[in-house]
Amino acid sequence: MLRRAIYVGVETGLLLCLLGTVTWVSGYPFIFPSLGPTAFVLAMSPDHNTLRQVVGGHVCGVLSGLAAYHLLAFGLVVTVAHDPFSTERLWLAASGAFSVAMTAGSMIGLRVVHPPACATTLIVSLGLMSGIVEAAIIVVAVSVLYAAHRLIHRLLRSSLSATSA
Repeated sequence: MLRRAIYVGVETGLLLCLLGTVTWVSGYPFIFPSLGPTAFVLAMSPDHNTLRQVVGGHVCGVLSGLAAYHLLAFGLVVTVAHDPFSTERLWLAASGAFSVAMTAGSMIGLRVVHPPACATTLIVSLGLMSGIVEAAIIVVAVSVLYAAHRLIHRLLRSSLSATSA
């Protein structure tokens, strides 16, 4: 149990360190909140998450978030103070709820269920990363995270089989 806890913690941390480094070097936001749950899910179940599920789920989240944001809350950002009962807050809340509903439905319909994508859609639909460049960065970051996970898993499996032989 302790060995597994250490492995999951180390892999999750390494995956986010990689994207944190890309963020630091590039100046672009290649690290964002929904990558934490994605890294954890990948480390916890290394053989049960396919590229199609992980990237497909986040693509559903990005597209749903963009649609909701541009339809309902364009130009607004959840981190900006708005008065209670303001129409701005109402539109942001509607954008968030609508994006999660669309993300959940599209992931199930396309069979690419990846729950952390529901956090991605909120990041986009609430105005935190709502541009086309940011949307592309999200998809690239998730793809890099997945590729790094597969590499770590393959290297670990090789080293374990070499030590047990």
